[in-house]
Amino acid sequence: MRIVSLNAWGGRLHEPLIPYLADVDADVLCLQEVVRMHDADAGWLVYRDHGVELPQRASLFEELKAALPAYDAFFLPVARGDLFDGDRRFDSEFGLATFVRRTCPVIGQAAGFVHGEFSADGYGPHPRSRNAHCIRLFDYRHVYPVTIAHMHGLRDLGGKGDTPARRHQANALVELIRQVKQDGDRLVVCGDFNVLPGSETFEILASLELIDLVTSRGHDDTRTSHYRKQPRFADYMLVTPNVEVVRFDPVAAPEVSDHRPLLLDLR
Repeated sequence: MRIVSLNAWGGRLHEPLIPYLADVDADVLCLQEVVRMHDADAGWLVYRDHGVELPQRASLFEELKAALPAYDAFFLPVARGDLFDGDRRFDSEFGLATFVRRTCPVIGQAAGFVHGEFSADGYGPHPRSRNAHCIRLFDYRHVYPVTIAHMHGLRDLGGKGDTPARRHQANALVELIRQVKQDGDRLVVCGDFNVLPGSETFEILASLELIDLVTSRGHDDTRTSHYRKQPRFADYMLVTPNVEVVRFDPVAAPEVSDHRPLLLDLR
């Protein structure tokens, strides 16, 4: 089974992103920072926040669905806010997307907020709400279930250090996973956690016997050339000891975001 986790960066690198996700041959795609719109008449709109303007692919989720017809698609918004075309405003939903190849049936799932709650009228104050999605699949090829969870962790304007909110986030993620995972399941947890390697987040996730593959295998960079700051950790993928890791790679090329895709082959 192949699992890919990626912060899609609102589709900002849309041209290489779509073919990469279509061609990577993943069984499960765990995507953060995905945009969904119902009535946009432009391919690109702009997100504005305190003087910062970022291009966003207006219908990224729908474009991914079209590029991945053999997958079941799940979209889990954290908020609905404005994107702009000049002075014109468009309602936009922003959140997580999970794509699961239909040959791996979803036999259980849960979703919920690990910080805050859904905002239907704007993106809300910082640190903004965050959610997580956990699914339980059955792998027909190897005849066992696999539980997979991903989240987009809190972005705190004060940095990536530990905070009470991040502690709550990690505990909430563990509780969400416990709703889905059953004894003996292989477990994979991934996403853009927005924390540093020494975060207490990993101590809390260790209650599920999870081990991080990024740091334990000596990788020190999960960002691309489009991200020019330090430190260069943001994304993580953790597994339980019963997961046989065939391959793990923070993919450096092609660059499809300011984050690297995390690619895991397991059996």
